[in-house]
Amino acid sequence: MTPRGLLVVIAGPSGVGKGTVHARVRAALPEAWLSVSLTTRSPRPSEVDGVDYRFVDRPTFEQAIADGLLLEWTEYAGNLYGTPVTPVDDAVAEGKVVVLDFELEGALNVKEMRPDDTLTIALLPPSMEELQRRLRERGTEGDDALAARLEVIAAQMPHWQRFDRVIVNDDLDRCVGEVLDAIAETRRRR
Repeated sequence: MTPRGLLVVIAGPSGVGKGTVHARVRAALPEAWLSVSLTTRSPRPSEVDGVDYRFVDRPTFEQAIADGLLLEWTEYAGNLYGTPVTPVDDAVAEGKVVVLDFELEGALNVKEMRPDDTLTIALLPPSMEELQRRLRERGTEGDDALAARLEVIAAQMPHWQRFDRVIVNDDLDRCVGEVLDAIAETRRRR
């Protein structure tokens, strides 16, 4: 019999390195599976539809909400983001470690809905100054959008303590090791 899988929600503010940590975690775990989220935002130049996100228009996204096809969804900076429920449920039933990338609210909602199947990990920057530097280097937003994003992030910082684990991404290898340790420990306890 296949052991039940685990939802691993690695969340954190934009620019903290979630994509890099996710990729390293998936590479280290043969049973890992990445859920591809829907979004209404436009793709960044390096992003591929169906790999990084499924890019859809607002009416398509709103229909998915109405049809109950999303595990969670949120609106952030004027764009909708959500996780299709069926592929996630199928992967958990197959014993996969489902790696999810959510914002704060979505992560906490999933933990509340599925507490026995979910491990929440808050990935945080070493400082707000470092986060601002990373976001500026990314060059995907103008000054006004960046200022608005940083304001939202600052307001969210106290809420990350509600996660099962809080890991600071100041050293990538150590950070990934801590995430993998948290996953292994959670799977042993189940």
